[in-house]
Amino acid sequence: MFGLSELAIILIVVAAVLAVKKLPELTRSAGKSARILKSEARAARDADEPGTPRVIQGETVERGDPGTDTGPRG
Repeated sequence: MFGLSELAIILIVVAAVLAVKKLPELTRSAGKSARILKSEARAARDADEPGTPRVIQGETVERGDPGTDTGPRG
């Protein structure tokens, strides 16, 4: 019959064969979790340092002279 080591090898092979189907999904979710964890750690670190300025991506608004504002009023 089978000994303990042969049975363990068979179980490992069966588990590997069954896991191959789920492997892409598992790696995708692990990568997503790592990105979320990294961004949360960065946000927590930034929250601890209140004196540092934050850069927010967006449009650049050029200001003219204070007395020559020709933009629309709303």
